[in-house]
This record gives sequence, C-alpha cells and structure tokens, in this order.
Amino acid sequence: MTRGLRILAVAAAGLLLLTSSSSAQRGMFRRYALATPASFDGAFQFCRVYYREASNGDGGDWQVDFPRADSNLMTRLSELTKTPIGRLPDGEPNHVIIRLNQPELFKCPFIMMTEVGNIYLDDQEAKALHDYLLKGGFLWADDFWGEYAWAVWDNQFRKVLPTGPYPYVDLPMNHAIFTQFFNIAKFPQIPSIGWWRSSGGGTSERADSRVPHARAVLDDHGRIMALITHNTDFGDSFEEEATDRQYFLHFSVEGYAFGVNALLYALSH
Repeated sequence: MTRGLRILAVAAAGLLLLTSSSSAQRGMFRRYALATPASFDGAFQFCRVYYREASNGDGGDWQVDFPRADSNLMTRLSELTKTPIGRLPDGEPNHVIIRLNQPELFKCPFIMMTEVGNIYLDDQEAKALHDYLLKGGFLWADDFWGEYAWAVWDNQFRKVLPTGPYPYVDLPMNHAIFTQFFNIAKFPQIPSIGWWRSSGGGTSERADSRVPHARAVLDDHGRIMALITHNTDFGDSFEEEATDRQYFLHFSVEGYAFGVNALLYALSH
C-alpha cells in the first residue's frame, strides 16, 4: 500500500462509524425521485443514471448500491479534498437520479451507471448520451462481470458512439486518472461483499472474469468520455464500507482512492 493509500485508510477508518452508520444509513430512506432543475446548487453532485433493463441482460439494475454508494463517495470526496458537494437542508449529501432523456442531464459533470451488463437504451436515450459525452460530460460504467455482460453493454453503448472513431482503450497505469490525487500502482478487482464472504475471500465473480479492466472511450483530444470498469465492483466498496472492517481494509480503501481520482479527473478534464 502506498503512503497516500495508508493516509486514506487511517482517515477513512477514523470517520467510518461517524458517517456511514448515520448519514448514509439515513439516506437509504430517501424517496426515489428524479432530478429537477431545483436539485442542483452548483456544487458537486453524484448523478446516478436510471435505465431500463435489457430482456437478455445479465446482473442487477440501475439501483444496485443505491443510495449508500452515492452518499458515501460524495462524503469521502468532501473529506479528502476541498471539493464542495451539494447538500440537502439537513446536511445530507444531495445525490440525484437522472434519466438520460432529461434536460437536467447536462447539469451533471459526472454520471454513473451500475450493472451495465443489464442496460437497455432506446434511440432517444442513446442520442442524449451521445450529445452529453461529446459536450464534455463524463460517464462511469461499473460493476458487470464476464464476457456475456460485456457483450450486452457493448451492444447498447455502440448505439451511443460507433466503434470506428471511438474504440475502447485499456488505460495504462501511467494514465493521469491513476495519479490524479492518489498514486495507484495496481488496478483492483473488488468483489461484492456477498461474493467475497460466500466464496471465502474470492474476488472474481464469474469463471471468465479473473482479470479486471479499466477501459475508456476517448474524445478527439484524448479526454476520457466514458470510463468502464469491468470485472470489478467499485460501488460495493463505497456502499459496504461500514459493514465489515476486513472488507473495508481490503477493498474500500483502494476503491475510494480510485473513486476520488475518477471524480477529480471528471471535474478537471
């Protein structure tokens, strides 16, 4: 573990019971309501994409890890950096749910999708995401495992950006996203806490998911438009930070390091 990650582990562990058992747990009872113009106050907000499920998909749906992952990552970003985050009147992090065909999409500098091996996009949604990405938006797609789930994702995402001019690239470890704030030496494979426990400490959730991938689609200037983390589950590292101390130490520390880097990259590029 690098010095930066050790500092993160100590800082986050000291705040573990204060934030996760109160703030994020209370956030579980927020109603599922889509963002409106009044939802945005100019500070950073975690924007989670609502999507419909594919008939041939693999995995969960748009709300996996919601709302604790959203709230916890915003909280850690505000604690570990000087980034202001949106807050509700009671002080809770103001994360939002957004549909791709909402005009409010363009108020989000960062959007996240989970379990994208089960996503379906219609033509209107694909066009909106296409416009969002080419106008400077940033998408993080996370938590899908194996080649079948990848094929479902690819089939839908290629409605958004065609393969020819926008290929996937595997991000090298010297890419700026790995050094944006924390120095990350190895891209982690993070299992769901349920899989980790039931498998006796395993990290690969499918027979063909042993290698985690940090992939991206770049714009014409080399900026990441879409970050795709395949065969790994960063969302659980955020959501389950307070559930099991060993899971936290093994996975949440590295998960937050990459998560904070990804957010800062999105906000600065």
